Amino acid sequence: MSDSPNPIDVHVGARLKLRRTLLGISQEKLAESVAITFQQIQKYERGINRIGASRLFDLAAVLDVSVNFFFEEIPEQIARQSPAQRSGAKPAELPDAGYDLLARRETLELVR
Repeated sequence: MSDSPNPIDVHVGARLKLRRTLLGISQEKLAESVAITFQQIQKYERGINRIGASRLFDLAAVLDVSVNFFFEEIPEQIARQSPAQRSGAKPAELPDAGYDLLARRETLELVR
């Protein structure tokens, strides 16, 4: 394992910094909004510390973006740095919601 941050964490941190900066929010103010220290925000923005799901959810709410915002525009080269991709795991085959009638919202509403 490397001591350097995972490129995906660096990308998410960069998107966090981008949005914070666009809104004109200081690290201190953002940190206060989610009950952490500004040093932790600094670590998140540099990708040194990985942002957990619940914290990412809180940050997205404060910054008025969807959680998906943090993963947008991720270069393919960086996306391939996920732990699953690096281990060679094959993605699970999920049913195509467009063709699986039971996965469609309309079908579930009709059944209910």
